[in-house]
Amino acid sequence: MSIGKTCDGSFCNKRIVIDIDPSRTDNDSCQEYLAEMKWPDGFKCERCGHSRYCSGKLRHTRQCTKCKYQSTPTSGTLFHKVKFPLLKAFYIVYYMSTNKKGIASTELSRKLGLRQKTCWLFQQKVMKTMASSGKHPLMDKVEVDETVVGEQEEGVVGRQNNRNRQVIVTIERKGRGVSRMYARIVDNAGTKQLRPFFQDHISCQAVIKTDKWKGYMPLKSEYHHLVQIDSGKKGKNFPDLHRTIMMFKVWVREIYHSVDNLQEYIDQYCYRFNRSTMKSGIFDNLLAKMVDHKPCPYKVICIY
Repeated sequence: MSIGKTCDGSFCNKRIVIDIDPSRTDNDSCQEYLAEMKWPDGFKCERCGHSRYCSGKLRHTRQCTKCKYQSTPTSGTLFHKVKFPLLKAFYIVYYMSTNKKGIASTELSRKLGLRQKTCWLFQQKVMKTMASSGKHPLMDKVEVDETVVGEQEEGVVGRQNNRNRQVIVTIERKGRGVSRMYARIVDNAGTKQLRPFFQDHISCQAVIKTDKWKGYMPLKSEYHHLVQIDSGKKGKNFPDLHRTIMMFKVWVREIYHSVDNLQEYIDQYCYRFNRSTMKSGIFDNLLAKMVDHKPCPYKVICIY
């Protein structure tokens, strides 16, 4: 759904209008849009796969003529059993996908008139769709480094800190800037943990530059363009990579103040970063991912 502002201050496209004021909800339009997104090529029963249906008891509900199962636009998706207005759920997706720095659950609570915990829980669902598919590995000039994200414990120095998380970060450089990035939490920076990360996110044809950490050395047999150099004082030889890492760390501290569920927040940051030049379609893309994703009950979301 491509959205823009109309002269009356609403978001719109050719099929749906979402009012900026959350109190003036149009949940029926959201249901209609999700129905179009869920069944673009015609109805298919979620239980038996049958393609014929009749209208169900509720608006936009479709009942399978074979097994009698009634499917709603939200059933079988991450919008399944949402307890608050669907329009407000759309707004959470919109704010999370388009805000440059993301948005905290406390701010969503203030904007939408929902409980902070309700916003936080739904944010966890949205973030599940932001994880990389692994289908678009970095291809050009690539840099990789490991870093630590977390809090400082008294009397503890460096990576022995129990509140720290070790993270592998890679960027793709194009021209004078950084075009894409990926990151993943690891238990350690050994080759056994580095290899899956490389395989998921970096092409074997990429020109890769890393520091002289020994964990990268065995990867040279698979990545023939991998070069190791000194990091330099304060990362002087990797300025773009270190700048990207620092920007992420500042974002975590400013918005979330914690490393709980860190991988989900890493995925969220990378998702927006990698689509910073495609903002016109980022909201549509995220909605489509939520429709394609299986339901995730709140009871399975880890709460810290």
